[in-house]
Amino acid sequence: MTNFEHQFSGVSATIANTLPIQAENIDVGLLGGDLGLGDAVRRVEWGEVLRHGWRRPEDRPFSIWHVRRNLEMEWVIFARDVLKMPIKTVFTSASKRHHSRRPRWLIGRMDAIITPTDQAASFVPNVWAVVPHGIDTRKFVPPPDRGAAWRALGWPGEIGIGMFGRIRPNKGTDVFVEALCRVLPEFPAVTALINGIVTRKNRGFARSLRDKVTVAGLAQRVIWSDVTDYQKIIERYQGMSLMTACPRREEFGLTPMEAMACGAPTLLSDTGNFRHMMVAGETGFMVPTGDVDALTARLREMLSDPGRLEKMGAAARLKAERDHDFGLEVEGIGDVYQRLWAEG
Repeated sequence: MTNFEHQFSGVSATIANTLPIQAENIDVGLLGGDLGLGDAVRRVEWGEVLRHGWRRPEDRPFSIWHVRRNLEMEWVIFARDVLKMPIKTVFTSASKRHHSRRPRWLIGRMDAIITPTDQAASFVPNVWAVVPHGIDTRKFVPPPDRGAAWRALGWPGEIGIGMFGRIRPNKGTDVFVEALCRVLPEFPAVTALINGIVTRKNRGFARSLRDKVTVAGLAQRVIWSDVTDYQKIIERYQGMSLMTACPRREEFGLTPMEAMACGAPTLLSDTGNFRHMMVAGETGFMVPTGDVDALTARLREMLSDPGRLEKMGAAARLKAERDHDFGLEVEGIGDVYQRLWAEG
């Protein structure tokens, strides 16, 4: 598996989720940036690739390189076609749009394509399997006491609501902030967490949102954080009584599943793969993409009934266990590997 992206992203999260379980069944290693997996997955260095890349595995006709980004496809094509290493290539494509010329060429050189959704499969050739992403329901678990989990985070208020993911326009952070400015004054016990990285390009955007919160008199009740450590992220999900994800555009989206596994109901915009994560009225609600009024109304409705939030959270946990555990993703990816090896 390759990971040539230094910043932690949704793609990084899917790799980090699946690799440790794959490593329990096959000889798999990680080439590229560290994902904080410790000794759970063998690290592969470039020197090892150059020294041993032409050596076939003892029990396989070739190695498989599983890549997820354009740069990674370029390197694996070079290794296979120019250096003549005995490898086959698998690419996971989540994009729901027509690719430009260069990515189309790269994708066309892959030996097998995996997509996480049927919609993504319609934009690429040679799809061997549609394998939805999953999350580790053994690590993302509900807390014994959500109130205690919230208090342990050390923030004001009695109830936490959160949004997780990079802070930028297409993630709808501004939609969430506008809804918070309308709703939080009505619910003095509620504090909001916005947890996500801000890239240089979006610093002005993030600053404008902070200023908006300050003008609304809510600076102490909207917490901004850029934590990416998995254990700390889990602890924050466990403190949330409600999780919101309202992007304008999303290829798939992991954060709702992570929150659901921690027993938090979700309020989602209609994009990504969110419809398949949602049982409306049971695990949460869905609102039209970019609709501040609809998001505000649902936030107000959900926060007005803490008992219902708790019931929805329990239902969300059950759905996450049944439908979104990453064991299903690992199994689907493994089937593609085995088919490649079998066909030689």
